[in-house]
Amino acid sequence: MTSADGPLAGDAHNVDGKSPNSFWLLTVGSIGVVYGDIGTSPLYALREAVVAAVGSEGLAGRESVLGVVSLILWALIVTVTLKYVVILLRADNKGEGGTLALMALAQHALGKRTAALILLGIISGALFYGDAVITPALSVLSAVEGLKIAMPHFDPYIVPATVVILIVLFSVQSRGTASVAAFFGPVMMIWFAAIAVGGLWHVIQDPGVLAAFNPAYGIRFVANHGVIGLFTLGAVFLAVTGAEALYADLGHFGRPPIQFAWAAIVLPSLALNYLGQGALVLSNPKAIENPFFLLYPEWLLLPMVGLATAATVIASQAVITGAYSLSQQAIQLGLLPRLEVRHTSETQVGQIYMPRVNALLLVGVLLLVALFRSSSALASAYGIAVTGTMVVTGLMAMVVIFKDWRWPLWAAVALMAPFLLIDLTFLGANLLKVAEGGWMPLVLGGLVMTVMYTWRRGSRLLFEKTRKSEVPLDPLVASLERKPPTRVPGTAVFFTSDPTCAPTALMHSLKHYKVLHEKNVILTIETAPVPRIDPSDRVHIEPIGETFQRVKLRFGFMEQPNVPKALGIARKLGWQFDIMSTSFFLSRRSLRMAAKSGMPRWQDRLFIGLARSANDATNYFQIPTERVVEVGTQVAI
Repeated sequence: MTSADGPLAGDAHNVDGKSPNSFWLLTVGSIGVVYGDIGTSPLYALREAVVAAVGSEGLAGRESVLGVVSLILWALIVTVTLKYVVILLRADNKGEGGTLALMALAQHALGKRTAALILLGIISGALFYGDAVITPALSVLSAVEGLKIAMPHFDPYIVPATVVILIVLFSVQSRGTASVAAFFGPVMMIWFAAIAVGGLWHVIQDPGVLAAFNPAYGIRFVANHGVIGLFTLGAVFLAVTGAEALYADLGHFGRPPIQFAWAAIVLPSLALNYLGQGALVLSNPKAIENPFFLLYPEWLLLPMVGLATAATVIASQAVITGAYSLSQQAIQLGLLPRLEVRHTSETQVGQIYMPRVNALLLVGVLLLVALFRSSSALASAYGIAVTGTMVVTGLMAMVVIFKDWRWPLWAAVALMAPFLLIDLTFLGANLLKVAEGGWMPLVLGGLVMTVMYTWRRGSRLLFEKTRKSEVPLDPLVASLERKPPTRVPGTAVFFTSDPTCAPTALMHSLKHYKVLHEKNVILTIETAPVPRIDPSDRVHIEPIGETFQRVKLRFGFMEQPNVPKALGIARKLGWQFDIMSTSFFLSRRSLRMAAKSGMPRWQDRLFIGLARSANDATNYFQIPTERVVEVGTQVAI
């Protein structure tokens, strides 16, 4: 999509030209990965909304229940269908979606990096981690709680069983999702069929519940119930959690399969199930204890608990892998230090595993289960993270529509303002639940934001400080060419973030070894504001002397840098790159606190700790360890 084409241009990962079989495979795949989270929301969303509206006894009039169901249906129609499926899926960054991809697209459209956009990206990224911690805990707990209906004596074992399932789920992440993912789509297809049939049966018993499609019921409910109406809105929002996954997974499946799956399968199934739950609560108010599982006859309870557990594990898997992808993007965009990234598939570049992210997520999820111990208690903590992300996404989308799609400013505002108003209303409603558990995603998001902000600010200060003591490269090369020191065979590659200055490793090599290689390369690695770089645009070579050249390698923010492979492309540009005769010189900085710093002392300590925990550059850039020479330097920050 180009800015001139506007939002109606074809998707960058267009599947229209592929075979029909490919389209259907992508559609089924999107049902398994994209819709896992929102597809399991019926387990708890209507229950929490009705309880918020009328209390745990569920003694509500027909108007109240229809009002709650109407709010859920129209939240799905307006927030998910119109905002995400119709509009945001067209705001792709070279076929990729997600909040950081949208941030990079907005920066590219503006032609510069702005502090406001970077802050929005940090906020949305931080809140996503909150979502990634809450989703597995809430989803699996809500599924296992279904056993209480079939076997009341199982109640004391619900939390331990949930803990075991979660530990197993996180422990198998290192094996990769390729083999498991093949089952995601079919299992979720069965899930959506089951929730549709369960809801349809009760709708047939009470067709009057279809009146909930009239938005007047929802509007009247909110208008007549004051603060209780706002609390109910906060619970209603649980029905649309997972909407961000539609946009985040755009690059994996493409726009048409995701849109078709939503319109043809997911939305109808969700609508039927919520309508059926509403009909059940109207006929039996006590069913509010667990209206989802009580939709089914007793003989189907255990199979549905098993299916629900499988569906929630799939929903959790999708958000966990989403956290890996977000972390990789954040590293490439300079928001996090380098972390170990393991590729788990030889064919799918996006399938990765990050051990430290996995461990931190597991600790967070288990703490949540131990603290809240029930899905109802945990539901209070859920909405804030997702609503905050949606508000940020709406703001960045407005920039993209104005600058990248080249709409008039008034038109961009007119298009997105209603959605922002709805998202802000949901956010306000969820903020009412801060004392009941909503503090958790705010604390977690605040911690992640602090880490991201500190890393970015510290990295900038470190760059500015080291640049002051660096020597301009071009005059140094001219001097070395006139009076060269002793030459040794081979090629030396010196890494630097500033190609105009002599790398620290080069200066130390000249100072201590007093030798120079026959060929010398000043290498800079640049992260572009696009997901992936075409191989033809990967390498840029600029001679700066007879034995020196400046080389720039460009990678997209969703790519894992592989320096030897990228330099292999340089052969086509005339550089006979041979890794066995090449030495890579890296500077390893040892940081210490300076007497005067540009950051508070606590932030200095945090930045130094983050720098020490960063993954080794040799592994991150996939350079053979036997070809690397590390030069240590001390820097006060």
